[in-house]
Amino acid sequence: MKKTQLLDTSATGLETAADLLADGALVAFPTETVYGLGGDARNPQAVARIFEAKGRPSFNPLIVHVPNMAAAERIAVFDDTARALADAFWPGPFTMVLPLAPDHGIASLVTAELDTVAVRVPAHPVAQALLAAFGGPLAAPSANPSGQISPTTAAHVLSGLGGRIAAIVDGGACAVGLESTIVGGAPLALLRPGGVPVAGIEAITGPLAPPDAQITAPGQLASHYAPQGHVRLNATQAREGEVMLGFGLMECDVNLSETADLAQAAARLFDALHVLDATGRDIAVAPIPEHGLGQAINDRLRRAAAPR
Repeated sequence: MKKTQLLDTSATGLETAADLLADGALVAFPTETVYGLGGDARNPQAVARIFEAKGRPSFNPLIVHVPNMAAAERIAVFDDTARALADAFWPGPFTMVLPLAPDHGIASLVTAELDTVAVRVPAHPVAQALLAAFGGPLAAPSANPSGQISPTTAAHVLSGLGGRIAAIVDGGACAVGLESTIVGGAPLALLRPGGVPVAGIEAITGPLAPPDAQITAPGQLASHYAPQGHVRLNATQAREGEVMLGFGLMECDVNLSETADLAQAAARLFDALHVLDATGRDIAVAPIPEHGLGQAINDRLRRAAAPR
């Protein structure tokens, strides 16, 4: 692979990115959650390159990013509940797994050959501008090697995928820092906690069901978001050979939020893991409250700590 280009967010940079995507190449770009690795969702070869670049299992579906509700309706079937959720949370860090629409045009590898598709309307202005310049749906998982720490800066992407993808659009650090919340199925289930707290969703839908064992959405693998070393959760202090990821006022190497602000902690989580991972040591993690965005933070940390 040629050297990965770093593109800015100017009209010229976005036009270059759109041209690469139209040629079937891969381009990483910022969303409000994490950086996505974009490929034309209608092009089977481009989608295959996403799996190849990431080393991602082909049974793990991808999220399709579209600019608006009209584009989403061209690829997915919405009922009244899905429309209400879209009205409430799009654009934003929220994904729905919905039945594929007739004549959807989405490559079967995107959906892992299921009859459903994960779809999202991102809020990030650079993501929206790239979708407009490209003029089609983009399959875009997180722009990192499969199972490793998700990227929240262009530098993270370059470190993990440099030389394996065509370009990165550098739009700065991601504001939310956690992947999107995913719901889907019948009855409607929480498939992955994320940037939209569950309470806000359940205010519209009522209680969400737990997911079943089948993988129908990204982020459901037991081991995911993993640093090189071991991760020890609910630690009050580091042991010998560990570095400490803190929360609230405490002695630590990196603190997610000294004020115990969960939104700040979510935005900092993956960057903090990258920093501590670079030390080559195991990571001890302070307890995080299991409410609001804390549910999504703990989900990522449990998967980072899972056996692999």
